[in-house]
Amino acid sequence: MSLNHIRPWRNIYRRKSRQIMVGNVPVGGDAPISVQTMTNTLTPDVTATVAQVQAAADAGADIVRISVPDEDSSRALKEIVRESPVPIVADIHFHYKRGIEAAEAGASCLRINPGNIGSSERVKEVIKAARDYNCSIRIGVNAGSLEKHLLEKYGEPCPDAMVESGLDHIKILQDNDFHEFKISCKASDVFMAAAAYQQLAEATDAPIHLGITEAGGLMSGTIKSAIGLGNLLWMGIGDTIRVSLSADPVEEVKVGYEILKSLGLRHRGVNIISCPSCARQGFDVIKTVETLEKRLEHIKTPMSLSIIGCVVNGPGEALMTDVGFTGGGNGAGMVYLAGKQSHKMSNDQMIEHIVEQVEKKAAELEAAGAQEAAE
Repeated sequence: MSLNHIRPWRNIYRRKSRQIMVGNVPVGGDAPISVQTMTNTLTPDVTATVAQVQAAADAGADIVRISVPDEDSSRALKEIVRESPVPIVADIHFHYKRGIEAAEAGASCLRINPGNIGSSERVKEVIKAARDYNCSIRIGVNAGSLEKHLLEKYGEPCPDAMVESGLDHIKILQDNDFHEFKISCKASDVFMAAAAYQQLAEATDAPIHLGITEAGGLMSGTIKSAIGLGNLLWMGIGDTIRVSLSADPVEEVKVGYEILKSLGLRHRGVNIISCPSCARQGFDVIKTVETLEKRLEHIKTPMSLSIIGCVVNGPGEALMTDVGFTGGGNGAGMVYLAGKQSHKMSNDQMIEHIVEQVEKKAAELEAAGAQEAAE
């Protein structure tokens, strides 16, 4: 059994929400919080778009969103959906007909922005298509594209305006007896987004899609998303997430998982605990961790690995991880297995040895999990 378990004082009590399906992925209720990303290729370039979807899926994406801005994209979507290993969400803006076409093409979900999809009659037509083709819908409220009457009422984008927009469009769906929907209320301002999501969580039982929109580049966007999404998730709010970065979609997936893993909400792959390094280190910690992150990307089984440069904190951290290595002297360090001191290993051989130990432990955990499931 993995030592990477949840202690009682670390439990997060998730908000109760209805559950919907996005293709074969459950969202809401007691389902795992799903991780999403969005392609940035030209949708009509089917080969490039499918390749990006596949890369995101390989990184762990449960759902991938694709922009459908024109008729060429609608035509390409059908082939993309057919080749995709995960459910596809069609991102619809301005042209309600694209939503209808996307439903016909086999999209699992339609993302519509209430502020720019058009009149309630056009929204109704999109709802009908979603129902006819077994699509769910995401109501995607964005602080940057609120309806004119709400901007006039509130004077500027704000949490109250965002929530009112979302609830107005929930009412349209419900009035049309459509309940397979989730909702988001994104802003690039962390405070605005967090306040809007908290209000929304109290006002509806619909599944909530979390995101800090237009968060920025890889580093700044990761930090902003970790703060905004992390606090909301800690409060139990959120059923599916997308980290919006000006970066490769695969990076969005990785960051999304790291946020969830840090809160104990999803477990996938190797969680590396490592020190920042200092003059006490018995080996090059930074280079070692960088190498191990790449070498262990193929491991999907949840497990933990500690890489600590010296004996100040190394033995203590190793007690709580599946595999550990603590730097010592004379060009060697100590290997820990299942929290116990096991054997020494030379620094020049430790990377290969650690990879071998992690792979062996992952295989053991997979076998144990399979046996437990069979019983």
